Amino acid sequence: MKVSNIQNIDEFFKVVDSCKGEVELLTNEGDRLNLKSQLTKYVSLAKIFSDGTLGEMEIIAHEPDDAMKLLNYIANM
Repeated sequence: MKVSNIQNIDEFFKVVDSCKGEVELLTNEGDRLNLKSQLTKYVSLAKIFSDGTLGEMEIIAHEPDDAMKLLNYIANM
């Protein structure tokens, strides 16, 4: 799923951390980064501090319940 303009990164990562399965960020280069990883969180925060928001990104949730949880968060942001 593609998401864009996540402004409350703390809340977003709380939702990601509550997911039971893997949640990955697909980069423009085709790499898959584990969004539950601390390193990935720091990279995301660095991006936010450079311009204030996280732009468009593609997220892959491996569990259907996790995908629904993320969709609900995105729909209510």
